[in-house]
Amino acid sequence: MEKDVVILAIESSCDETAAAVIKNGREVLSNIISSQIALHTLYGGVVPEIASRKHIERMNQVIEEALSEAKTSLEDINAVAVTYGPGLVGALLVGVAEAKAISYAAKKPLIGVHHIEGHISANYIENKELKPPFLCLIVSGGHTHLVIVKDYGEYEILGRTHDDAAGEAFDKVARAIGLGYPGGPKIDCLAKEGNPQAISFPRAHIEGAPYDFSFSGLKSAVLNYLNITQMKQEEMNLADIAASFQAAVVDVLVAHTILAAKNYGLHQVAIAGGVASNSYLRSQMLTACQTNGFELYYPSPIYCTDNAAMIGAAAYYEYQKGKYSKLDLNAVPNLRLGQR
Repeated sequence: MEKDVVILAIESSCDETAAAVIKNGREVLSNIISSQIALHTLYGGVVPEIASRKHIERMNQVIEEALSEAKTSLEDINAVAVTYGPGLVGALLVGVAEAKAISYAAKKPLIGVHHIEGHISANYIENKELKPPFLCLIVSGGHTHLVIVKDYGEYEILGRTHDDAAGEAFDKVARAIGLGYPGGPKIDCLAKEGNPQAISFPRAHIEGAPYDFSFSGLKSAVLNYLNITQMKQEEMNLADIAASFQAAVVDVLVAHTILAAKNYGLHQVAIAGGVASNSYLRSQMLTACQTNGFELYYPSPIYCTDNAAMIGAAAYYEYQKGKYSKLDLNAVPNLRLGQR
């Protein structure tokens, strides 16, 4: 019988201080998240310096809580995993320094994990049957990627955004219509009361790059609509604006994903990242997948937003290959998927 592999994972790429203990890549023994949303809401978005300081304040407590909930000690773990990029450099440095210290003191291997690879791997936690190859759409505040997961830790990027990420567009539009931060969940909620066909916002398609995305023009179209409506002193239906904007984003995400799945002969489709918890995206993607005979996978909302369980899931497959990081591991804020 093979021995269980238990990994302590740390995530601090943005404004969540998180630690988790993961067994065999797919079983969550603990998943502790200390969110800073209430604090950053005061400023309308994440303030990097504040995020870094809060990580320093909370990191040790979160790790201790994760180990305690998992009924595990540092002696029991097989490795320490940490997000080392991409993300906010100051925030990443806190997690990386902590992981290196624990790795050195406990004499356990260190595994640096790519943040986007973590989001992809979140799908393994609850979908035990999911195995590569499959197509994955990663949609978050900082990233919009369409990726073929060829094997564990092996990826082919088909498309990415040329400007704003989908989640970034959600946040900016939410701010413009007075919903505040974080924008994604608030637009999702308000859009349920609106008509997605009420306003015709553009769907961007990039010539010669059928799997790439662009949301900057859509964001500008919403802002122009708001300005013109205000100038004419016409009444605005915010629910219709939210629903129509959301539909424009989701239509493109779904269309590009289904096109790629068809063209590459992939019958398993997954979505990941913070925007993957959007109810409209889930329903539209499910309908499209069912129509085309594809299986759709997505994590529970707790594993869509930044968390350490997904980092532990990704690290497990690196551990199995013996791919460890050295103690000179550093934060890489602009780390690209597939880069080591």
